[in-house]
Amino acid sequence: MTPRRPRVLIISLDPVGEQMAGLGIRCSELARVLAAHADVTLAAAGENAGHVEGVATIAFLPHSPTALRRPIADADLVLTQPQWPVITAWLARSRARVVFDLYDPETFETLELFAGRRPAKRRLMADVTVDRLLDAFRVGDHFICASETQRDLWIGAMLAARRMAPARYDTDPTFREVIDVVPFGVPPAPPSRTAGGVRARFPQIGADDEIVLWNGGLWRWLDAVGAVRAMALIADRRPQARLVFMGAASNPAADEATAEARELARQCGLLERTVFFNDRWVPYADRAAWLLDADCSLSLHHDHLETRYAFRTRLLDCFWAGLPVVCTAGDDLSQRVERDDLGVTVLPGDHEGAATAIERVLDRGKERYAPGLAAVAAEHAWPRVAQPLVRWIAEPAPRSTGRAAPRALGHRARAAAYVAGHRVLSRRHGA
Repeated sequence: MTPRRPRVLIISLDPVGEQMAGLGIRCSELARVLAAHADVTLAAAGENAGHVEGVATIAFLPHSPTALRRPIADADLVLTQPQWPVITAWLARSRARVVFDLYDPETFETLELFAGRRPAKRRLMADVTVDRLLDAFRVGDHFICASETQRDLWIGAMLAARRMAPARYDTDPTFREVIDVVPFGVPPAPPSRTAGGVRARFPQIGADDEIVLWNGGLWRWLDAVGAVRAMALIADRRPQARLVFMGAASNPAADEATAEARELARQCGLLERTVFFNDRWVPYADRAAWLLDADCSLSLHHDHLETRYAFRTRLLDCFWAGLPVVCTAGDDLSQRVERDDLGVTVLPGDHEGAATAIERVLDRGKERYAPGLAAVAAEHAWPRVAQPLVRWIAEPAPRSTGRAAPRALGHRARAAAYVAGHRVLSRRHGA
């Protein structure tokens, strides 16, 4: 008899489909890779499941997730981000091995997202984010993250949460079978040019203009204002340089960052002349046209914990497209940019340095950076970076015997309040 293929469930807290943020991209691409080794179902948050070729998809409502109950019960392995209490309880009671994806340092991101909001709300959101992380440590059998720096962070957190059982350490002193690195990846095939792109969206940008592309979102922890200031410094001596902000997220923190950068561009007389803001999110399948139109990519951020531990996923697309990078120093990917000559790094807040770096990259040209960019892209092909997950599917291990610290009183109270709210929502939806 042919043995039954393992059943894998991937849960994305972001939507999956034509327009995707980093988490939806990561889940859909990992689902494609794992589908060669298992029967994969991808569950995506929202009203619509989206489409991923070769993968079954379902939709669920994050705060009324009844649609996940049966798939969790049927799965042999579940890959998910730290979840809300109801889903976490189902995972704990399931027979599946549970892999938590910690690639997004959400605890630090939450502090930034709610900066300037009411102090009580900010404290509550920070607390529940940490609650979800601690619950993941209690329930998870394996964990993945995006870099060795992140792995050090999470090992320290797991040590504090009493997940380092001596018996587990004795059998695996590297702790790689508990937590391993799965970076963000890129497609194994190089990008091909399609219709659309920067000049199609902004016809006032000429064929000979030099395009500096900001291909990520605009968030308060990033320095879009610094990017505009850098362009103001070079506008007179390099009149054909154009800065294009490619994406537009729908979120108060993103709206504020966009408005601030746009207003500075207006004040400097650069708006719609030297600096351009796309007012919509570029579909995932269309991103290659924008990347291939550009001459240089730009990613600047402020200096704090989110930017130290984040993994700037959109920079991977630049490597894939052979697009050299100007970025802020201080995180893992900026170290690769420096080490492998993929572009130029600058110190946080150094707008003059960013202007000089942009000109240096434009002067050298994309071809000078192409070999290094191609090598790093090949290293980050999705089938390659997903190998720890493939290993855990192929070599089933017993459920974890680690013991996490007991929940604190406030943690238990917040979880109970959430479960009560879920019951109300379930009754409202007839679940």
